[in-house]
Amino acid sequence: MHADPRALRFSAAVTVVVLALVLVTGGAWLLAFQAVVFALGAFGASPYGMIFKEIVKSPPRELEDATPPRFAQGVGLFFALVGLIGYVTQITPLALGATAAALFAAFLNAAFGLCLGCEMFLIVRRLLPAAK
Repeated sequence: MHADPRALRFSAAVTVVVLALVLVTGGAWLLAFQAVVFALGAFGASPYGMIFKEIVKSPPRELEDATPPRFAQGVGLFFALVGLIGYVTQITPLALGATAAALFAAFLNAAFGLCLGCEMFLIVRRLLPAAK
């Protein structure tokens, strides 16, 4: 399976906006929404990617393997769930820290094309021969 790198960066940019709103408003419901988006993305059905495909009709110049970005969505899901636990249990540093970490990773991807979760995937694959 392959992914359009433009759609991945678009998705990251939307994620930045959503997570920034979570930090500004303290909206746990909005973080729950983003967690659902991360979960869908981990299974290859990113709503933000689907929106991108409806907006941009031109074919990409290149495609990339979708496996690392899907893994990255799973990492984002983990941080969103940890943030939600923080909001629900009223452990504010946990809520803000996990949300800010996910925001930082999404920002790096949106602004610079650096996908931390993708890099984690490659490291895990090198360290665990069975994961290849």
